[in-house]
Amino acid sequence: MVVNDKGYSVIKLLGKGKGKGGYSYLVDNGVKKYVLKQIHHEPCNYYQFGNKIEAEIRDYERLKAIGLKIPAMIDVDIDNERILKEFIEGDTIYELVLQDRMKYAYVEQLKDMCVLLYAAHTNIDYFPTNFVVQNEEIYYVDFECNDYMEEWNFENWGMKYWSKTPEFLQYVKEHL
Repeated sequence: MVVNDKGYSVIKLLGKGKGKGGYSYLVDNGVKKYVLKQIHHEPCNYYQFGNKIEAEIRDYERLKAIGLKIPAMIDVDIDNERILKEFIEGDTIYELVLQDRMKYAYVEQLKDMCVLLYAAHTNIDYFPTNFVVQNEEIYYVDFECNDYMEEWNFENWGMKYWSKTPEFLQYVKEHL
């Protein structure tokens, strides 16, 4: 795949946004690994979009200003709707919950993130696949964020997926 005339080899598909964003790939340039996000335009019945690439850039800047631990945005190819991000190596919170390796310290770190987010009147996508643990620190590896709504905050929505709750187990069952 190419980002602004620079080639990257695809190592593997990391994941697909739940209808809203794009496909994320682990790529390398022969020296270093990155995440390349290819924006898609598949229909999504629960979310209305404007310009997705502009929204990604805007959300990244918003989260960076809030002070969240996120990967650096390395490059943006507007014409091809591709974003090159820093690769944060580690397990996702989803994998840790699934493998019974989840630590309460990670939830505490997320609550610290929520203090920053809520003060900035912002929510993020709290689903556990969007968080990677590296050296015992959690990083939000998505850039999606929205204006704060209580029903979508961590305590009312996200927390349901940060342990083996019925909601988490149902998701696992549906996505095996």
